[in-house]
Amino acid sequence: MKKYLRNILILIALVTAVSCEQETLDPITTAAPGGGTLSNYVAYSVDSITGQQTNVHGRVVFWKDNLSRTLVQVSLYNTVADTFHPAFFVEGAIGSGAGMLTELHMIDGNKGELGTNKFFVITDTEYFDTITEKDMHIAIYLSASDNTIVSAGNLGANASPVDQSN
Repeated sequence: MKKYLRNILILIALVTAVSCEQETLDPITTAAPGGGTLSNYVAYSVDSITGQQTNVHGRVVFWKDNLSRTLVQVSLYNTVADTFHPAFFVEGAIGSGAGMLTELHMIDGNKGELGTNKFFVITDTEYFDTITEKDMHIAIYLSASDNTIVSAGNLGANASPVDQSN
């Protein structure tokens, strides 16, 4: 009898443990007030290069995040599918032949946006506040093996922003 009683108690304990419902909690997907919001930006146009038989154009937008970093977003139209386009910030105005300042992530020709991440992050916390004073432009190349510039845009001191936050 003790054997049956012990087995029944083990069975009751097992059933109780297995039958307890585990409450599945939904993830919290909202951000804290002000968190995840990008509202400070400066945008410049990127135009196709005359004579290159391309119509690659779009915008480069500089965003200031909550940590005062600068996030660079490039959005282009008419990029070449299945091709990655190198993008660089270059010293001086378009055509000045100056040196490279910053190599950005490659632009995915299928999307017309930076391929690695949506944003290229510049960690210098003073960068965003000095963008309009910088002497530079952006150059977009046909491919890593073809250094033909298909699109470019003056930035900073070389152009007026096409849009910016107040």
